[in-house]
Amino acid sequence: MFTHLIKKSAKSIPLIPLTSEKFPLWLKEQPKETKLWIETHQFTFKESHYLIIPHNNGHIKEVILGISGKNDIWSYGHLPFSLPKATYRIDDTYESITPEKATLGWALGGYLFERYKKNHKKPAQLLWPKNCDSHKVLNLASAIFLVRDLINTPAEDMGPAHIAEEAKKITLQYKAKISVITGDDLLKKNYPAIHAVGRASDRAPRLIDINWGNRGKKIVLVGKGVCFDTGGLDIKSASNMQLMKKDMGGAAHVLALASLIMAHKLPIQLRVLIPTVDNNISGNAYRPMDVLNTRHGLTVEIGNTDAEGRVILCDALSEANKTNPDLIIDCATLTGAAGIALGPDLPALFCNDDFCAENLLKISDRENDLLWRMPLYKPYLKMLESRVADINNCSDSGLAGAITAALFLEKFIHPKTPWIHLDLRAWNFTNKPGRPIGGEAMGLRALYSFIEFFIKHKK
Repeated sequence: MFTHLIKKSAKSIPLIPLTSEKFPLWLKEQPKETKLWIETHQFTFKESHYLIIPHNNGHIKEVILGISGKNDIWSYGHLPFSLPKATYRIDDTYESITPEKATLGWALGGYLFERYKKNHKKPAQLLWPKNCDSHKVLNLASAIFLVRDLINTPAEDMGPAHIAEEAKKITLQYKAKISVITGDDLLKKNYPAIHAVGRASDRAPRLIDINWGNRGKKIVLVGKGVCFDTGGLDIKSASNMQLMKKDMGGAAHVLALASLIMAHKLPIQLRVLIPTVDNNISGNAYRPMDVLNTRHGLTVEIGNTDAEGRVILCDALSEANKTNPDLIIDCATLTGAAGIALGPDLPALFCNDDFCAENLLKISDRENDLLWRMPLYKPYLKMLESRVADINNCSDSGLAGAITAALFLEKFIHPKTPWIHLDLRAWNFTNKPGRPIGGEAMGLRALYSFIEFFIKHKK
């Protein structure tokens, strides 16, 4: 998987990362022919731009690369398939870099989704830098690849049963415990909301429950696993249905986050809950204005069957409270409104605990894995009032859609339990260095580093 990162090579080409501040210093020390080469090619220093500098014999002498600083990841991301096939080594003479960040960017730049179509182009190789934690880099890259692979797989091959199988593979690898409640057993076990959303599909709905670890803080991860979202009877348009294979992105994120936690043997008691369904249309589909029971005991009026993610999550979040956890984190491709507010690249962060929110934001900035906090503005709960049930699953107005969705979920969280909710797109709409069009892990690195921090610092 990571053949573009190697430990030894007889020959290697220097790759020189430079910030805009260090570029003039480097240039000043270069021979006349190098300066002329740069002038001839009208090289403009920008982040992620690079220039190949040749020897007089025509071979590559070195490569200069524009970076934003030592924590820059993505400037390295487009190099594996952009540079000529060869072996390169990082020369940080002019710029202090974080070797883990550089190699992670290079690793992620080698991603290809080849399940259905092979790509025969081979990436350039990078020598592992000295003093680099290769174990952590490979674990992070593997987790991100897992998210991308799961989301990129079409719904035909990534239904509720497939997600359960992926979960079983991970639990087998790390000797975790897993149980899966399927179909009508959800009613017997009191998960009526998950069952109601998923009952219209010929692929039975499920609740996946993973447990690992027996010491330390209790942390529960919850991921939305809607394998395909037609919108239900409030059916989506063809264009809006186009990317709905990615609606299980939250499930992909928590599986990957769990794999990181287990791979690094963090001292926690981990639980992962994934409600997974198809939101389909058939004679027994749940309807607008139906009133559903929930595991929590609250009744929910269905204002729109296309707001199904929060409906399945509410049962899982209610179960997450059961063991009095120290922290609950949920990830979901929950609303289009979050994307309208923040665009495709910034996941919306909602949190009921300022300590968690403030430190997670600091860590996300440090990790170059950015999040943006949005308010749990309680007056907007009025938008979710129902005349016939305890709460409506959506607002009539269409305003503040991400906030009202988060407020809905908060009703199923114990008020004293720290809770983090990420409303994310889980998709790259354009090609960017290290981030091809398709499924994407967003906030994953930030969440993992925050959990490491939380273990040590949260009393």
